Amino acid sequence: MLALKTWFVRVTLGLVLVSGLQTATLQAADVTWENNVVYGKGGNDELQLDIAKPGEGSGPFPAVVFIHGGGWSGGNRAGFRGFAEQAAKRGYVGLTISYRLTQIDPETKVGKVPFPAQIEDCKCAIRWLRANAAKYNVDAKHIGVGGGSAGGHLSLLVGLTDSSHKLEGSGGHADQSSRVQAVVNIFGPTDIKACWDTSAGARQFIQGLCGKLDDPKNTFKAASPVTYISSDDPPILTLHGSADTLVPPSQATLLDEQLKTAKVKHELVILEGEGHGFKGEKQTQAMNAMWKFLDENLKTKP
Repeated sequence: MLALKTWFVRVTLGLVLVSGLQTATLQAADVTWENNVVYGKGGNDELQLDIAKPGEGSGPFPAVVFIHGGGWSGGNRAGFRGFAEQAAKRGYVGLTISYRLTQIDPETKVGKVPFPAQIEDCKCAIRWLRANAAKYNVDAKHIGVGGGSAGGHLSLLVGLTDSSHKLEGSGGHADQSSRVQAVVNIFGPTDIKACWDTSAGARQFIQGLCGKLDDPKNTFKAASPVTYISSDDPPILTLHGSADTLVPPSQATLLDEQLKTAKVKHELVILEGEGHGFKGEKQTQAMNAMWKFLDENLKTKP
């Protein structure tokens, strides 16, 4: 939920490409970038993304949509440009998206743009991608989503919900599905009430997203990915540090238990000694696990 720490900073520093406010197409080694693409509307706001396409290959390519963290109240899509670029170099179309932040009121501590605005925007991005699959040479049947912290939480919600849950919003492309075929959850909250109870550091962000705990209209259950688990959910990979105090590892094991009870394919990787962010050999281990998982679940089998 906080801005991602060492792992993500190390991966993304030096890869951010500066552009103007208009949509821009930039070339990198083996990658073509298109920046500031408007993918929908969040209330009165235009929602934007950056998209990285492989420089080689005929496609259509599987795609991965990356969702940044920041406690639902901070961060931006630049934080995952490194991941999107790596995806493009590995034969995916990689996207990193913006979504409406909660804008926590300093007096009430409640977000001016609360849940479900954030998940509505993320699902809109998936629908936009399907609607534009031909333009970007994307295999619309092989789309994955991933993110860290708050972005992991939103990635889980994208993967575990469908149109029956009334979280699609009205951002655009209502005729398209927001379902995905793989989810990477990097230390994201899975049960909001349990996270509130076990992490004092997370409470300010949860309150900004959902309102006060004693509010009879609180959305803790509605905002919890575990609420929506069903047997038809896509494969999920969870990466979590054993020493994470902001989002305790019990959030990952709770998700693991419930997914396995529902017979949903779930891989859980607990990185010993790591906190809310990975480094060194554990960073490499996590990255290798992520790309292996995405390759197995999104790339067409022979």
